[in-house]
Amino acid sequence: MASISSPIFEAVPTALPAASPERLRDSHGRAITDLRVSVTDRCNYRCVYCRTGNDGAQYSELPIADYARIIRVFISLGIEKVRLTGGEPLLRKGLVELIEEISCLDPKLDIALTTNGHLLEDLAASLHNAGLNRITVSMDAVDPEIFAGITRVPGSYDRVLRGVRAAQAAGLGPIKINAVLLRGFNDNQIEAFARFSREENVIVRFIEYMPLEESSADPNARAWTPEIVVPMDEIIARLQQFRPLVALPANHASETARRFTFDDGLGEIGIIAPVSRPFCGHCSRVRLTSDGKVRTCLFSQSDHDLLGFMRRGASDADMAAWIRDVVMHKEARHHIGEPGFLKPSRSMVHIGG
Repeated sequence: MASISSPIFEAVPTALPAASPERLRDSHGRAITDLRVSVTDRCNYRCVYCRTGNDGAQYSELPIADYARIIRVFISLGIEKVRLTGGEPLLRKGLVELIEEISCLDPKLDIALTTNGHLLEDLAASLHNAGLNRITVSMDAVDPEIFAGITRVPGSYDRVLRGVRAAQAAGLGPIKINAVLLRGFNDNQIEAFARFSREENVIVRFIEYMPLEESSADPNARAWTPEIVVPMDEIIARLQQFRPLVALPANHASETARRFTFDDGLGEIGIIAPVSRPFCGHCSRVRLTSDGKVRTCLFSQSDHDLLGFMRRGASDADMAAWIRDVVMHKEARHHIGEPGFLKPSRSMVHIGG
């Protein structure tokens, strides 16, 4: 793919720095191969389990060229997959150009994106043409009324459904649909999602609700409790009643979802169970926030200021060494549900999904 001539990339070499002889690893021996980059913490939805009432961005956004440089350094350390997230990444000006730029860095790089799908219909073809490989749509109901109740945006379901179908048509399929389940709120959608997977040829992934919502003084805000979580075993039992399940093998050791199809091979379901079945032992992820901080776990209590280090004049080699040191201190696991558990220092929308 041709390199970008836009001025925002003039200072960003397209050649990768020399690859390090050793893969990026933490002190627990886990290979770190997946980078999740939040390009904004702005969002056009206010989902009840995520945003408890606060509006707008809380943290700054980097120039697109800075994201490109940081991603380039991570790729030199053996990162194989870059997932662009938010907030809502499709709100970010320059996103298509960023995808086009990083797709030139390594032909084997897997570039993915997580979106709420609201703006996807008009952007799907451009994203694919820029080099995006895969897309995940956060979609917590297939009932329009329940969906609007979650997003707090009237008419949002039909728009997202058009976006999913446009992404399929653009060649970004099979699309993954992520659904966070909350007991008493949208857990009645499990069987409907099973039908949706089969009818729309998408991979539906149910996610156990984690304590990652924004803090709020509102007594009516939906706060995390163990009772709200719909655990994996319950989801499986419900799906088995819909139609017999058949387990599928993991695509790779660090895959977060347990994969299933139905007895006739039509449809695919994944279950991501960080609460009832933690998968920290195989974690391969590190995160970059929209304001240039590295986070080694969703539930980290601190950030590591890579942008500040870079702007003080660090070379790519300096940044690579700095990243290695930070990743070496990656947490062994989260502590959800344990005595003394602390919510992370940022909510999910301000970390990057």
